[in-house]
Amino acid sequence: MTNIHPEAKIGKDVVIEPFTTINKDVVIGDGTWIGSNATIFDGARIGKNCKIFPGAVISGIPQDLKFDEEITTTEIGDNCIIREFCTISRGTSDRNKTVIGNNCLLMAYVHVGHDCLIGDYCILANSVQIGGHVVLEDYVIIEAVAGVQQFVQIGQHSFIGAGANVRKNVPPYIKAARDPLTFAGVNSVGLRRRGFSNESVSQIEDIYRNIYTRGLNVSNAVKVIEQEAPKSKEKESILKFIEESTKGIIRGPLN
Repeated sequence: MTNIHPEAKIGKDVVIEPFTTINKDVVIGDGTWIGSNATIFDGARIGKNCKIFPGAVISGIPQDLKFDEEITTTEIGDNCIIREFCTISRGTSDRNKTVIGNNCLLMAYVHVGHDCLIGDYCILANSVQIGGHVVLEDYVIIEAVAGVQQFVQIGQHSFIGAGANVRKNVPPYIKAARDPLTFAGVNSVGLRRRGFSNESVSQIEDIYRNIYTRGLNVSNAVKVIEQEAPKSKEKESILKFIEESTKGIIRGPLN
């Protein structure tokens, strides 16, 4: 038996399979499919043409002892795929919402904690665990069984290797792997697939040589980049990310 609250707002051409529960304060966009045995709690805002697979739990109460029943949301964009047994917690009074952007893929058993902000076109592979207050910028890919500590930020177009423990911020455009997590090169394959020119990729590689392979500390590397690297939006995004990384960024390769 499917349990849909009569006040839930269900769009056109939505398919809801048997044994699914949808609470009162829920909005589901047109064309979305929700598999059997999914649970959609109050505060869920699900976009158009999404696919929510069996056993997923969307907008559950945060796993945070400070949560005091405040009214918050979980916002999922358009064209997202949420696979089996994913759990996505709604926000707390910190940000009042948890956000999954457009065109994201969350594979089976992924957990996204409260107050996370996940950008567009992100892919979280099987059993990735994301702590609360984490920010993933656009086009982040995290391979299977990785864990991301609370309050960490991962920059756009970055790639995190399988089984990683992410405890510090990961700058944009790079690959990160090993244990402890370290810089493993620029994500050049991913960048070229997304239309970055060879010139842009080469400039990004030059910037990260200053940060990770020349023996400079981060502050001195930033000064060199500011003075020597040609102006570009990629340069600006890297410098802005580092400037705002109060937790610090991941380290370079170990010798």
